[in-house]
Formats: sequence, C-alpha cells, structure tokens
Amino acid sequence: MLCGPMADEDDFAALFEQSSQRPTARRLRPGEPVEGIVVAIGEDTVFVDIGTKAEGRIDRHTLTDEHGKLRVALGDKIRATVIDPGGRTAPQLAVQLGRGNIDISTLQFALEGGTPVEGDISKAVKGGVEVMVGGVRAFCPASQIEIGPSGELENWVGQKHFFRVIEIRDGGRSVVVSRRALLQAEREQRAAALLTKLEVGAELDGIVQTVQPYGVFVDLGGIEGLVHISEIAHTRISSAADVVSVGEQVRVKVLSIETGTKGGARISLSMKALVQPDTAAAPIDEVLTGTVGRIEGNGIWVDTPQGGGFVSTAELGLPPGSDPRRAHQIGQSIEVVVLRRDNSGKMRLSVRKVAEAEARRNYRDFRSGSEGGRSGLGSLGDLFRDRLSAEPAGKPAAAPAKSAKPPKAEAKPQPRPSEPTVRPGTAKRS
Repeated sequence: MLCGPMADEDDFAALFEQSSQRPTARRLRPGEPVEGIVVAIGEDTVFVDIGTKAEGRIDRHTLTDEHGKLRVALGDKIRATVIDPGGRTAPQLAVQLGRGNIDISTLQFALEGGTPVEGDISKAVKGGVEVMVGGVRAFCPASQIEIGPSGELENWVGQKHFFRVIEIRDGGRSVVVSRRALLQAEREQRAAALLTKLEVGAELDGIVQTVQPYGVFVDLGGIEGLVHISEIAHTRISSAADVVSVGEQVRVKVLSIETGTKGGARISLSMKALVQPDTAAAPIDEVLTGTVGRIEGNGIWVDTPQGGGFVSTAELGLPPGSDPRRAHQIGQSIEVVVLRRDNSGKMRLSVRKVAEAEARRNYRDFRSGSEGGRSGLGSLGDLFRDRLSAEPAGKPAAAPAKSAKPPKAEAKPQPRPSEPTVRPGTAKRS
C-alpha cells in the first residue's frame, strides 16, 4: 500500500475518475416508461431508484394482490410510468392506473408507457365490448378480451379488469384497449421466471391447451410442455382425446428440458409417471350420481359417494361458448361417468359420456347373459344335452320316436279276363 503524497494523488485521481463516470440526473417527462430497483418500502409508498436525484414514489396499494399481499420486495426490478416528473419533489410513478380521474391525457401516458388501466365492461357491442375507463368510453375487440376464445360476449358484461391502451385516434374520440396484450405480457414474465426455476423431476399442475393425435400441450403457467401420447396412461390408448380435454387441469412430471438457441425451451412431460399402474385406470364406464359442489369458469366440481371429481367444460356437453355458471347450480343433482382416477383418489368426470357408458354397459350385460346363462329358447343342441343328462347312468337313451305310418295293404291277385278257347285247326270267328 502506498503512503505519502504519491498515494494521495492516486486516490484523488481515482475519485475524480469515478465522479466523472457517474451519470447526470435524468430529466423525466410525463408518460415516460422507466425501470428501476426497489430500494425502500414504507407503509404507503414504495421507493424506486430510477437514476434521478430523488427516488421515484409508487403508491403501495397498487403493488398488492387481491389478498393485500405486496408483490415486490427489496432489490426487485420494476417497470413503471412517470405520472408527475416532480422537480423539488420526488417523481410520482405508477404501475397501473385506477378508475379515478382518468382523462385522455392520462390514457395518452398509459399508451406511451404501457401502463395498465382499470375499466368496467359496460355492454357487448358488435365485434367486442364497450369498456368505461374512468370517464372515457373505450372499445375492446372480441379477439383482445382473452388469450383463448372469449366465448359469449354478454358473459363479460359487468366485470372489472385491467387493460392496456393500444390505440388513441380522432383526438381521443376513439380509444382501443386490449386485455389480451396485458395477459400475454404477464404470461411471458411468468414463463421467464418459471424457466429459470424449472428442473427435471419437478411435479406441476397445468391446464391442457391443445389436444393433438400425438399428445397434448399443457400450460404450466406461461410456458407449455408436451405430454406424448405414450406418457398419458399406463395402458395403450388410441386417442389422447379419450383421456383428456382442452381446459382440464392435470398433474404432470417434467421428464426433460431442451433449451433452444433463441431462448425457447422444449419441455417433455408425463402424466402416467405420477399414477400407479394398478390405479391408472378407473372402473370401465362407472356411472355415479352426485351433486354440484362448486362452479368455475372452466368446469364444475361434483361431489359423489366415491369422492369429488372435476368435470371440464368440454365434458359438460354444453354448446360452444356456454358459461357453466349459467347452465348449472350449486346443489344440483347430476349423473357423471368416471373417465379416470389418479393415485390420490381424485377423479376426472364427464357428463356428455354418460349415455355412451350406459349403452356399452347394457350391451356387455346382454352379451354376458346370452353367452354364459343360455338365456332365451336356447339351441337344439342345448335340448339334447338336457335330455342326456336326465337319463339314468348306464341306460342307453331312447332314440326319438319316428312318426308311424300305416302299413301298406297286401295286394290281392286280380283275375285275368277270360278269353275264348281256340282249338287247333279252327279259325277264329270274326
């Protein structure tokens, strides 16, 4: 370590170089998107270092979930929008905009910064729904309501959601919002976080997204994996659609993870790895009578004498786009057929396959009765067998009596007609 004047000069030069490399204070503008690190959390405010002289302020309640739990922690990176650049005060930031005094200028900030805005779906219109964002009327196309099919638009009326502003035209008279864009962004963030934690052997719950002849794709919470048809059940199945359906929740195990060159990943999953072979298949065509215990957006939960089970929307037999909450009621009696049962006893049920199961069961009962019980009139061989078993042992069975015919009368000789005697040498008179 150096001492004396030379060391002081070196220290001063290093400090001067560091100060010259420190970034100058940024000048913010309303609507500008910024990114920073959470440096302090107060009772009402979360402070974020965004590279300015004073840390940015975010209202704490906008960073909590529906249960009031804070969704960020110290050191987390966060993206927000500048609402007020401040000056002598700290900049005011927002990660989402509520239903307060929102006007066109506020929506313009949200458009530039990608800040979500909260809105009420007021009514269904042609091609989409009308959304009230504060005092501004906006339009959300049907294709932008949900990542998947939106279903009946009337079912969305009265609901409250967050949207992303994607277009403002005609001086603010035409505002277009999208819920799908917001859901897709959240999905990508969850996928990136999940991929860093995902490992071979992990057991996860997922939702069936698509069913293909070679297997099913399962959404694990932002990232999809493939369950090959050979990994669905221990028994051989001809079609994956016979076992699972779109929208159904399944439990899977990660078999392999192959990371691609572009950042994507190919994930192989298995369902049968979590099911014991002896309990992999439920009793064939088992029909149960139960009651509706819970109704969800993607199906209903039915309580039966053998336990509870889930019926997905695809297995309810409802028209496409129908809402299970309108077709069924809590406590309603309903017949279901067991599709399968896992090793925890949880059942997958179906309503639409009840008639098919009963028809197959009736046919099997008919076949088993006609083959094993000799029901009906039986055959001629069955009658002879019964006769032979009834005769005493050692006594030949009597042959069946033939129908007796009356004996033929003996023919008596008929006298030949008499002819005149012709003596030799006499001529016959004419």
